[in-house]
Amino acid sequence: MQDFHKFFHELLDLSREIIFPYYEDSELSVETKADDTPVTLADRETERVLREKINEAFPSHGIIGEEFGTENGDAEFVWVLDPIDGTKSFVAGVPLFGTLVALLKEGQPILGAIDQPVLDQRVIGDGEITRFNGKPVQIRKPSSLEQATLLTTDPLEPAQLHNAAGWAALTSTVRLYRTWGDCYGYLLLAAGKADIMVDPIVEKWDLLSLIPIIRGAGGQITDWHGGNPVTGNSIVAAHPDLHGEIMDLLEANPQ
Repeated sequence: MQDFHKFFHELLDLSREIIFPYYEDSELSVETKADDTPVTLADRETERVLREKINEAFPSHGIIGEEFGTENGDAEFVWVLDPIDGTKSFVAGVPLFGTLVALLKEGQPILGAIDQPVLDQRVIGDGEITRFNGKPVQIRKPSSLEQATLLTTDPLEPAQLHNAAGWAALTSTVRLYRTWGDCYGYLLLAAGKADIMVDPIVEKWDLLSLIPIIRGAGGQITDWHGGNPVTGNSIVAAHPDLHGEIMDLLEANPQ
């Protein structure tokens, strides 16, 4: 694991070198993919270089990436890459994006990272301990759900994709509801700066790195229905003392 931790830092340092010049480029070209999401040369170049680095260091390992798909996906160890999670923020010059890297062993995430290069913030977790810029962190425990800060990526999608009445019940209960989302919301959660982070729909490259981070910080992470996040396509993450109450609200008054 120490070797893997060291290699994570090497990958993330490398990603920063690639991303910075693009972030500062006011004329960066933005394309729209088939799923109507944006992509830039920065996304593709970062993933390409990280793949080369992984293949050089661990030729028997597999790789899953948002931009270039899967290779050797049945390997014992598989790396999962999202070169720029939060591309909409990235192209707008908003530093609420990050690079996501996960390492799976036999399909289970054993190490995950969120790296925010502009703010020089890096979170790495292994399911047992999570470190923010090298220092252990824990999810904070608010006194009640009514005192909690809730984050999500898209303010419209939860009600569109799930139980609108349940979502309204949750957002009206918490103290503060904001859209400091994508991977940066999970960084804030793990660092004890927010209390709840949810996403109603995610891909595996958005999700798998977050599981060991949230668990290592003492949090609970499930899919939208309380199931296994590894096999899910949505996220509800919070302090364990709040998670059950959150789920009760989200499932209340189904349409």
